[in-house]
Amino acid sequence: MNDPFSDILQFTQAQSVVSGGFTAGGPWALRFPPPDKIKFFAIVKGHCYFRFNDVDEPLRLEEGDVFLLAAQRSFVLAGDLAMVPLDAMRVFAASDTKTVNLGGGDDCIQIGGHIKLNPASGRLLSDVLPPFIHVRAVSPQASVLRWLLDQLVRERTAQLPGVGIASSQLAQLMFVQILRVHLSTAGTLAAGWLRALGDPRIAPVLRLMHDDPGHVWQLGELARAAAMSRTSFALHFKAVAGVSPLTYLTKWRMRLAERALREGDVPVAVLARSLGYTSESAFSSAFKRITGNAPKRYRNASRDALDAGENATLASQGEAAGNLV
Repeated sequence: MNDPFSDILQFTQAQSVVSGGFTAGGPWALRFPPPDKIKFFAIVKGHCYFRFNDVDEPLRLEEGDVFLLAAQRSFVLAGDLAMVPLDAMRVFAASDTKTVNLGGGDDCIQIGGHIKLNPASGRLLSDVLPPFIHVRAVSPQASVLRWLLDQLVRERTAQLPGVGIASSQLAQLMFVQILRVHLSTAGTLAAGWLRALGDPRIAPVLRLMHDDPGHVWQLGELARAAAMSRTSFALHFKAVAGVSPLTYLTKWRMRLAERALREGDVPVAVLARSLGYTSESAFSSAFKRITGNAPKRYRNASRDALDAGENATLASQGEAAGNLV
């Protein structure tokens, strides 16, 4: 099925990673530094409190609650808000396992992870997410998340063959479900592609453009797909997506072009034709207008950055190996 939401998740290479968790008993509190990735947490058992800082109203998280944190702000998870929070990074660094025990006991059990995104394209997703998404276990939309959480806990408890990939796939489904809940319950979102995906008139048009970005789409053709007049469609699309229909199409084409230039060796002229441009010069002009770089220059810069990253990785691995001798 044509699915722009899946296109964008694949384009940003969004991948959920379960990184660990903790069990806690008695009074406890942990302070986490501002995350450099999108984080997700689930309360498997018991309850705890969440707050960004000492002046914000704390939020009580109950068993089965799931939340997604996109804000780069320090935060506290606590069983007792009167406790002085321990530095979470020091607590986890001192543990030999990915699951930490606090205070002895299991009044509260939490599992968490983060979302890996492509460094070059990930902001397409991270920039449209709110600071905090909280899906309560008692909400009508939470039943699927509860089932996924139960399966994830079973996998990690039983440690059956394939637990790594099974856990990753379940976590990925949890991330998709959190975003679905957000789309269906967030009310009026800021204008952008995320809001457009949830609009019943605009969504069919996005499916057409994503399914065949190389087609020479005309405004009237897209308006008919939305069952609207040209003028009403153009005004509604811009109000919901933040840009005009043809500007959205151009930007999506350029994102596809960026990926092709970074990851492949297709000639620029061939890439131009595949994206609906009649000449390499017309494509190059559009690409430079949107990205600020000519296609060939973008490709060379991307390759240079990749080589530099690989060399840095090899150097760090060599240093680590030397330290073992």
